[in-house]
Amino acid sequence: MLVSMPIVFFISVAVSVISSLLLLHSKIPLRFVRMHIVLHSLPPVIVLFALIFHHKGGNFGPWRFDHLSWILALFVLTVGLIVQRYSVHYLLGDRHYRKYFALLTITTSADALAWLSDDLRLLLVCWGITLLGLTLLIGLRKEWQVARQAAAFTGRMFALSWIILSIVIIWVTQATGHWELSVVLSEKSLAQLASWEKTLINLLFILSVMIPAAQWPFQRWLLDSVVAPTPISAVMHAGIVNAGGIMLTRFAPFFNGDPAQIVLLVIASLSVLIGTGMMLVQVDYKRQLVGSTIAQMGFMLIQCALGAYLAAIIHAILHGLFKSTLFLQAGSAIRHHDPNHENNKSKSYIWSIMGVVSSVMVGVGYWLQAPFEAYRMVSAVALGWSVFLAWTQLVVNGNGHIARMVGISIFAGAAFVYMLIHTVFYKLLEGTIHTGEHPHAFTAISLVLVLLIISSLGAWLTRNRTSTAFAVIYLWFVRLGEPHRNLVESHPKYLTQILSRGGK
Repeated sequence: MLVSMPIVFFISVAVSVISSLLLLHSKIPLRFVRMHIVLHSLPPVIVLFALIFHHKGGNFGPWRFDHLSWILALFVLTVGLIVQRYSVHYLLGDRHYRKYFALLTITTSADALAWLSDDLRLLLVCWGITLLGLTLLIGLRKEWQVARQAAAFTGRMFALSWIILSIVIIWVTQATGHWELSVVLSEKSLAQLASWEKTLINLLFILSVMIPAAQWPFQRWLLDSVVAPTPISAVMHAGIVNAGGIMLTRFAPFFNGDPAQIVLLVIASLSVLIGTGMMLVQVDYKRQLVGSTIAQMGFMLIQCALGAYLAAIIHAILHGLFKSTLFLQAGSAIRHHDPNHENNKSKSYIWSIMGVVSSVMVGVGYWLQAPFEAYRMVSAVALGWSVFLAWTQLVVNGNGHIARMVGISIFAGAAFVYMLIHTVFYKLLEGTIHTGEHPHAFTAISLVLVLLIISSLGAWLTRNRTSTAFAVIYLWFVRLGEPHRNLVESHPKYLTQILSRGGK
């Protein structure tokens, strides 16, 4: 089983890529895209079969097959398949229709192979192909100047990230004498590195993952990418924009216990605040989603900085599936609010108090399971706050008793699904992911206090919207999230050019 499943998987990936390349030939009819979707569905199906029945992990040549690598490959390929199926009608008639499916197939396939590779050279090549493919997808409509500018800037950022990662990998492999990741991360290999050398390598590694994760101050490329077709924004969450947590998890033994964790914690915390601020002030729906992604990726990197790698992987996968769905639904995001209906909602203070009590009990209960782990404290605050927000939206704001009972039912169902999913992931990944070293509890306490102070300040500013401080901060977030001048056109000139050429 260990030998046969990888071979079958690689054959299916090769068939999928070849079918996408056939689409580039003009003599192949466009209806072949449906056959391509069928062929492209084979790799995720095979991965799912391997994940269910392939219980033992191991190496197959330069590749590593365990529960973590299978789950990551399944996640990437599934999101890619959903996006391709969605795009069959969404992009029908686009002049780059054939090229789009070829690039998307190659990008997601290379992305999946990157997380399966145990050879750092293969990892570097596959990740480079993934970044190049995403850059080409963003600039797919090359006749549009705005898309070209966005792709050029993204390409420069990705090239910088890839070069830094190359330096890190070459440095590590030369110091340890091995290219295999599993060997590099062994205690014998890590002992060959001096502490200063390890810290410097980790700082470079952090810099390389911050760029694709769109962390401050490298968030601009993700904001500019909204000019790309919406399915491309969705597929970014298939192990690309959320690759930072995956990378750090793969290199966890090298990163643990190093001062670089504090640096990552500070930068990621700033990114959470900046991303949240941009999300709250933007009126463009896709930019709201981008701001949310920046904040979520920051929280995922906080999890890694606190040694909670298992939680980071679960976060990366669930957030990727959720955010991809939101991007694919972006066309139906217009909402109609009835002010009278909003004002007539009978809010109950009793229900609000119940929500506060429930959120505090959930947060404290989660923290007490492991009170000395730094991540538990931060996660308890986040979980309690999430429970309070969900209770407020589903129950407190319910219009009448029936609406509140429905809200309670949805709340209970969501809580059950949440616990079920996390239990399944923990059982699958337990023993596969390295257990991180948690920083001192003082670090977590400081982070929680800072977040609480900033949240309180934000609440005060919200209640005092006429203050100068509110205006300054609001406008700063607006400016931070707005596109550059070269990414704005009052009228897309390339449409006029296409019409003048008869669409040819």
